[in-house]
Amino acid sequence: MGTGRRRRRRAVGYISGRRGDGTDDMDGLEEDFDQEQQDGAEAAKAAAERKRRYFNLYFFTMGFAVLLALTVVVYIQENVGWGWGFGIPAIGMLVSIVVFLVGYPIYVLLKPGGSPFTRLAQVVAAAFKKRNAAVPEDPGMLYQDKELDALISTNGRLLHTNQLTFFDRAAIVTPGDIAASGQPNLWRLSTVHRVEELKSLVRLLPIWSAGIMLATAGSHNYTFTIMQARTMERHIGPHFQFPPATLSIFGTAAMLVTLAFYDRVFVPLARRVTGLPSGITYFQRMGIGLAISVLSVASAALVETKRRDAAARHGLLDDPAAVVPLSVFWLVPQFAVHGIGDAFSSVAHMEFLYDQSPESMRSSAVALFWLAGSIGSYMGTVLVTAVQRGRGEWLQDNINRGRLDNYYWLVTCITLLNFVYLLVCFHFYTMKPLEVAEEEHDDRDKECELSSLQKNGGGDANGMV
Repeated sequence: MGTGRRRRRRAVGYISGRRGDGTDDMDGLEEDFDQEQQDGAEAAKAAAERKRRYFNLYFFTMGFAVLLALTVVVYIQENVGWGWGFGIPAIGMLVSIVVFLVGYPIYVLLKPGGSPFTRLAQVVAAAFKKRNAAVPEDPGMLYQDKELDALISTNGRLLHTNQLTFFDRAAIVTPGDIAASGQPNLWRLSTVHRVEELKSLVRLLPIWSAGIMLATAGSHNYTFTIMQARTMERHIGPHFQFPPATLSIFGTAAMLVTLAFYDRVFVPLARRVTGLPSGITYFQRMGIGLAISVLSVASAALVETKRRDAAARHGLLDDPAAVVPLSVFWLVPQFAVHGIGDAFSSVAHMEFLYDQSPESMRSSAVALFWLAGSIGSYMGTVLVTAVQRGRGEWLQDNINRGRLDNYYWLVTCITLLNFVYLLVCFHFYTMKPLEVAEEEHDDRDKECELSSLQKNGGGDANGMV
């Protein structure tokens, strides 16, 4: 290595990893796979910028595909035939498989390092077995093994933190933990890095859970909003009626426009104000998105109040099949506002999970993003069931007689509480500390503390300023 020697620089905070791990049990997440291909030697700032743009591009591409499906493909199915309607998506899937296989030779293939879930179980088991042991005041006395952790810490080992110290007991060396050959019994002894993997995962769960209520708040866009649309004036010209289920294209379109605006306009302007490469941190971006989602549900409540008042003025309260003389496009703002909020919160949510998860669990952390959406959809059903039992008059088959607006106001209050909960989580969150392997032309170890938010793009330790 010439005059240079490999040294360790300790950096507390966010380190912009450009790759997944190849060691996870969960595969098939294309965004994590693509990130694996971007492992590099570029500066952290450039890497963070590429990663930010990548997640924006991923959501833009996915949203554009949804928009095509809801417009072009639906039109072909209705006007050309179902054969072409199903055939075109099938051809698209075939082309994507061919492109994947053609690119296979240039993909970065990484050596597996074992199941991360097994390691988590080993840490829990070891900590429980030593639950009565006293945790040493000096973290340096806890067990570390660079060679053992080599495959699961290619971007650097996680450093010890003073949170969740119960799990530190897993790294306390006791008689019988290490065999005569020098190999540790991993169900009795874990390294500090493996303990911190578990801690990192536990720390991000509260912020992850905030995404559940965001999905719950948006679930009514595919149920009650369609019921409302069916009772409203949907004619465009003398022969065409706007399909109620197609209203979601306005949310998707708003998300696409917002993503483009955010990347090309908002970030450069914010960069001038904050001096941060990303304009704002992903914590701030997530908070803005959740605040906008509150406005989305509030606008839904206001529109339903207007629709119901129009039905009452024209004597249609007891005629659920009648068309209320109010344009269906009054429902567009709630979809558009929801799409704008989604462009802020969802992208930042996924980026946060990817960055703050352990290196060996990034694909699982990204899967947590989609899990939050799934749980949120089920929670929407649970909420509707609870309202029907407690306030049955709100949600009736005849929505003209019901009080759907009250339901929307309830969801607005819950979403507002979720926003406050997220701010509290931001305040107490501790970024993962990482030791970075780097070439140094110095015989001394250099230690420097780098704020994770400076790496991500800025702000204070709590992200919300």
